[in-house]
Amino acid sequence: MSSVKNIVLVHGGFVDGSGWQQVHRLLTRDGFNVRVVQNPTHSLEGDVAVTRQVLDAQDGPAVLVGHSYGGAVITEAGRHEGVAALVYIAAFAPDKDESVNTLIADPAPGAPVPPILPPQDGFLFLDHEKFAASFAGDVAPDEARFLADSQVPWGVEALGGTVTEPAWRTKPSWYLVATDDRMIPPPAQRAMAGRAGSTVSETAASHAVYVSQPEVVAELIKQAAAHRA
Repeated sequence: MSSVKNIVLVHGGFVDGSGWQQVHRLLTRDGFNVRVVQNPTHSLEGDVAVTRQVLDAQDGPAVLVGHSYGGAVITEAGRHEGVAALVYIAAFAPDKDESVNTLIADPAPGAPVPPILPPQDGFLFLDHEKFAASFAGDVAPDEARFLADSQVPWGVEALGGTVTEPAWRTKPSWYLVATDDRMIPPPAQRAMAGRAGSTVSETAASHAVYVSQPEVVAELIKQAAAHRA
């Protein structure tokens, strides 16, 4: 069977879809049709709806890719009939009735704690001065500064949104563990990937692996696209 040609990329919290630019460039160069979802990150329900709109517009099956909180989005939206496979990039992969909040509620002793500031009007921000070290430790300083300066408010409701039925139970999935991640601890990433039965790859990278190592990310997405059950 021929490989999937449509790729849909979903960003996480605190950032927008522009971080996918280099992954987009690599995939389109190789002939893939790539779309980037600009999910508002106000609520999980809203982000799933926006993602499903993009999936509806595809002319065939798609590989659905999520980074960080985007993993929760694709876990719910991935039940869409057009989704052939899921790819998690240092991402949350909740089970039924789980949310990002439940997944981060009980961090392991010694795990790095993201510098999330107290909510402001229902939205969260990372401490601007600590953004680079926690989110983008291996990204070029000017690029990491841009990510911090263009930080997107992340809605408290988005973190509390629960998954009704995880798509990874019925769709094949791939997972890229970022072993230097200081936002989602690598052991937690491995545990979620194992529970989902994902095909797992690891790379020494920060949480912003999709920015710092776009080639690694693109290669994993191409693996998922080439797999047809």
